[in-house]
Parts: sequence; structure tokens; C-alpha cells
Amino acid sequence: MRTLLRDDFAAAFERVDVIAGPTTPATAFALGEKTDDPLAMYLQDVFTVTANLTGLPAVSVPCGRDDTGLPIGLQFHGPALGERKLLQAARLVEKLRGPFEMAPAA
Repeated sequence: MRTLLRDDFAAAFERVDVIAGPTTPATAFALGEKTDDPLAMYLQDVFTVTANLTGLPAVSVPCGRDDTGLPIGLQFHGPALGERKLLQAARLVEKLRGPFEMAPAA
């Protein structure tokens, strides 16, 4: 399965420099909210698993906030040894987004 994923990503990186997508399927949940639902907690990480399975570099940057003020993550995957392009894409998002202050503690 890992080989198939790597091959798919290698084919994609012949056409693009980086692949962008969400970091998680939803924004953060309240501390302790999902402790009784391990599957829901696991599914929050489902989009980040690809980097681990393929061994390819990835980075996540906050790109905005939801209606409640929680950060929304944008994740970039890069080709093998493509950290420079990956970090350039992340930096571009940071420049376009502007300063991202931490939300005040509740």
C-alpha cells in the first residue's frame, strides 16, 4: 500500500510542486470533549497520515479561523527532498494571511 501511495504522489509531483489540503476534517474540539470517542479523535488525524505512510515531507500552517475563532490548518505535501518548495509554499500562505495571533485562553 505504501508503494502504491508513493507512486501516486510521485506521478502527481511530475505535474505540481506541492499538494495542498486541509490538515484536519474539522477545527479543534474542546479539551476532553472526545475522550469517550477514540474513533472521532483518530479521525481528526486522518489527513496527516499520508505523510507518515509515504515518508514524504509535509507541513501545516494556520490559514484562517472558523466561526468560533478556532484555527483552520492548511497542509502541504511535497516531493521527496522537496522541503525547500514545501516551506516556500507555507511561507507564502503566512505572508498572504498576515500575522496570526494566538486566540486568548478561555
